[in-house]
Amino acid sequence: MFRKTPTAKPVTDRAKLAAPAAFAALALALTAVPRSYAQNDAAALDLPDLIINSSRVANPEPTGTFAMPVSALRYEPLVDVQGRNLAESQADIIVRGGVFENTGFRIGAATLIDPQTGHYTAELPIAPQMLGLPSVRTGAANALGSTNVGVGTIDYRWRALSPNQSNGSISLGAGEDSLLRGEVYQSGAIELGGLKGRIGTLLGIGASLGGDIDYARSSSDGPITYGDHDFERVAGRAQLRTANTQTDLFVAYQAKFFGWPNLYTPFGVAESDNLQTKLAMLNHRRARNGGGHFEVSAYTRRNKDDYEYDRLIPGLFNPYLHTSRMRGFAIDGREVLGDGPAAGASAWGGEWSLRYRAEWLSDSLQSTSLNQGHYNDRDTYKLTLGATREWAAASGGEWLATLGGTWDDSNRDSGTASPVVELAHNFAAGSLWRSVALGYSEATQLPTYTSLNASPSGGLFRGNPDLGRSTSRNLELSASAAALAGWQASIAVFHRWDDSLVDWTFNTASPAARTANAVDIRTLGGELILRGEWGSGSLTLGYTALTKEADYRSAAVDASFYALNYARQRLTAAFVWQFAEGWELRMDNDARIQAKNTLRTRGGRHALRSALGLVWKPAGLRGVELALQADNLWDSEYQEVPAVPAAPRQLSFTLRHAW
Repeated sequence: MFRKTPTAKPVTDRAKLAAPAAFAALALALTAVPRSYAQNDAAALDLPDLIINSSRVANPEPTGTFAMPVSALRYEPLVDVQGRNLAESQADIIVRGGVFENTGFRIGAATLIDPQTGHYTAELPIAPQMLGLPSVRTGAANALGSTNVGVGTIDYRWRALSPNQSNGSISLGAGEDSLLRGEVYQSGAIELGGLKGRIGTLLGIGASLGGDIDYARSSSDGPITYGDHDFERVAGRAQLRTANTQTDLFVAYQAKFFGWPNLYTPFGVAESDNLQTKLAMLNHRRARNGGGHFEVSAYTRRNKDDYEYDRLIPGLFNPYLHTSRMRGFAIDGREVLGDGPAAGASAWGGEWSLRYRAEWLSDSLQSTSLNQGHYNDRDTYKLTLGATREWAAASGGEWLATLGGTWDDSNRDSGTASPVVELAHNFAAGSLWRSVALGYSEATQLPTYTSLNASPSGGLFRGNPDLGRSTSRNLELSASAAALAGWQASIAVFHRWDDSLVDWTFNTASPAARTANAVDIRTLGGELILRGEWGSGSLTLGYTALTKEADYRSAAVDASFYALNYARQRLTAAFVWQFAEGWELRMDNDARIQAKNTLRTRGGRHALRSALGLVWKPAGLRGVELALQADNLWDSEYQEVPAVPAAPRQLSFTLRHAW
C-alpha cells in the first residue's frame, strides 16, 4: 500500500455540484409508482432457526468505493452503521442501541469478531457476491447462534454456485475528489457426474466443483483535507456441492489505508489508519431430514493495524502498531426428531427438534502500546443446547416451545450459564398474522484488548485491566403479519438489561483522553418494518424507538462516545422504481432524532441522510449497466460518531458489464 498526498480542501468546504438537489427532487416526485425489485424479500421469521432475513436496502453498493459486507447494512432498518468517512473505511455496527463491541459477524457456523477492538469487527475481506443476503440475529437467535456477542449478530451464508453456469462482472467507477475504483468477479462450476469408483460413490449423483475469484481496487483524494483512501482486495473460493452438502474453502487479503481528521479523537488532528487483513476459512454444511442441518467451520484471521494520531508526525506520543490474530472452530446443528405435529396432539406429543452448538475461539495480540493489562492471549469456549417442542394448535396453526441454555467459559475468566426460553405460535394459512413469539435470553461477552491493555493513567485511550464479563439479558415480544394488499410487516418490543457493559467516556477532569468504564444500562425499544411490492417497484419502511437509563457506578462521566450515542427515534425508507423501460431509480433514506450528546459539535441531533442511484440498462447491450450515485444527498453535517466530521455529499459514476 502507498500513501497519497491528498488535494487540500478545507473541512467546511460544501461547494459541491448543484445537480443532486434537482436529482433528489425528481426522485421524490417519482415515488408514487414503485415496482417489484429483483431481490427476494425474506422478512419472515424463520422460527426453527430464529432468524430474520433482510434484503431491505435499495442501494447495496456504496458511492465512494467498492462493496464490502458492511455496505448493504448502511440503511438496513435493524442496523445502525456509524461510520467515519466511508462506512467501508471504518464503521461501528450497532444493533438495537448497543455499542460497537457487542455486535458480531457470523460466516457459516463461525463467529468473527476482532479481539483488539470492535472498530475492526467489520474488517472482512469477502466479496459480497460470494455471500447470501445478511440476516440480523437478536435475542434468542443471537444467544443460541454466536459466541462472545452481547446483543446482535450479522449472519451470512456462503452462496451456492450453480453447475455448468459461468457468471462474472467487471465494473469501473469514477467520481469527485479523484475517485477511481474497479472490480472484477468471476465464478463457475462444473458437474462431476460420471465418476466411478469410491470417489463417485462418495460424491453421489449431482455433485459439482466450482469456484469464484474477486479483485477490487479503490482510491480517492477524499472530500476533505486528509480524508483520502487507498483500498485493495483479492479473494478466492473453491466449492464442492452434492445433493445435500456444500463445502467452501476461502482465502483472501485486504489492504486499506485511510485518513480522516478526528478519526478517533476530538482534537482536530489529521489521523490515519493502515490495515492489512488476511482471512482463510473452511466451511461444510449438510442438510438433514425434516429441515435440520449440520455445519462445521474453521478459520484463521490476522489483522494488522498501524494507527497514526498525527499522520504528519508519525509515531507521535507512541507508535500504535497492533497485530491481532483469531482462530476459530465451530459446530452448529439442528436435528428434527419425530414425524411432525399431529392435529390436537398434546404438548408432550408431536415433533421435537434439538439445537446444538459448540465453538472455540483463540486470540492473541502483539502491540507497541496495548501492553498494560494482565494478558494478551485468550481462549474462549461456548456450548449451546436447546430443545424445541412443536405441536398442532386446536384452533389451527401450531405452537413451538423452546427451552435451552448456553455455557460461556474462558481460560482468563470464570464460566457462566445462561438460559434461553421462547414460546411461539405459527398461525394457520389465511390468517392475517403469520407468527407471534415471546422469549427471554441471556448472552455474555468478554472485553477487547484495547479496553483491557491500554494504560489506565496516560495516553489518548485509557483502559482498565480489571474489566470483567458483561451480561446482556433480553425480554422480547415479536410478531409478523402475512401479505395484506401487497404488504408484509414485522414488529418487536424488547427490554434489555446490560450489566458491566464496556463504554468509552469523557470527563472534563481529563479532557485529553477517553476512558474505558463499566456501565449498567437499561434499554427499552420497539421495531417496526413494513415492506410492499408492486409491478414496478418496492418500498420498505423501518421505524425504531429507544430509551435508555445508564448507571456508571462511581466513575466520573460527563459524556459517552458510544453507549449513549443512539437514535431515540429512527425512520428508514428504501424504494426502487422502474419508471421507464431500462431506467431504474433507487433511494435509501435515514431520518433520526439522536440522543443528546455534548461531544457532538456539528450537525445537531436531528438528521436526514439519503443515498440515491439512477440506473440505465441500455436496450440491445445485454448485461451493460450505467449508474449515477450520490451519497449524503442533502450534504448533512450530522456526526454519526460524536466529534467525528461528517463526510460531505459525494457523487460517482459506474459502468458495469455482467455476463
